[in-house]
Amino acid sequence: MRRSGNNRRLLLCIAVVAAAHVLRAQDANGQKAFSVGERLVFDVGYAFVTAGEAVMTIPSYDTIAGNLCYKVQFEVNSTPSFSWIYEVRDRYETFLDVKGIFPWRFEQHIHEGGFHRDFAANFDQNRHVVSAKGKQFPIPPYVHDIVSAFYYVRTIDFSHSRPGERIHLHNFYKDSTYALDVKFIGRQTVDVKAGTFKCIIVEPLVKEGGLFKSEGRILIWLSDDDRKIPVKVSTEVLIGSIDAELREYGGLNGPLTARIK
Repeated sequence: MRRSGNNRRLLLCIAVVAAAHVLRAQDANGQKAFSVGERLVFDVGYAFVTAGEAVMTIPSYDTIAGNLCYKVQFEVNSTPSFSWIYEVRDRYETFLDVKGIFPWRFEQHIHEGGFHRDFAANFDQNRHVVSAKGKQFPIPPYVHDIVSAFYYVRTIDFSHSRPGERIHLHNFYKDSTYALDVKFIGRQTVDVKAGTFKCIIVEPLVKEGGLFKSEGRILIWLSDDDRKIPVKVSTEVLIGSIDAELREYGGLNGPLTARIK
């Protein structure tokens, strides 16, 4: 009897250890929002002037430490006519786990005026540590970078959400983990160059590591369908606001039913 009890305890320990290494995954059908080939292009405006272009793409799959990932790229470049005032050449990359929609690696390359920053982080989602700047930092399970958090939000079902409801995430940047709540604001029809779309509006409550140097609210309009592509982004800065509006899109993971014209 004692040996049987010991065996049961051993099997229980093995099961607990195994369970600790089973990472989050989507259901059998997987997420429907995006896949390889998606390309979204935005006009970035400031003070009624087209100041730049932003491009979000998923050009390919990649593998990080044996894990199949979406390679996601986000680039913002100022137009030639605006660059003489303030030149922007920003690039972000995240390697997003295909099954669990969390990051294994993140890169940020910022060139804005005379300011430059290059940052990279490798996420060990099994051991809950991230390597950045030559050091290791503890992280909670499924911590995000700011780009992966955005793509994860696109997989969420907002069909029954009410204004004010929040999704609680975590975002790692530089050397710390920050709370990242995403608040559901409501619904609105939006007209941009790419068409007219029924949208849901969400507000990421970003403290650090954002895609914009925000001094106020950031509002994101997502198509109100399974794709949830970003249609418009508005962020408050020190003087006025910066707005990004969808100009063209392609390579979507299915029909864009929220477009009404």
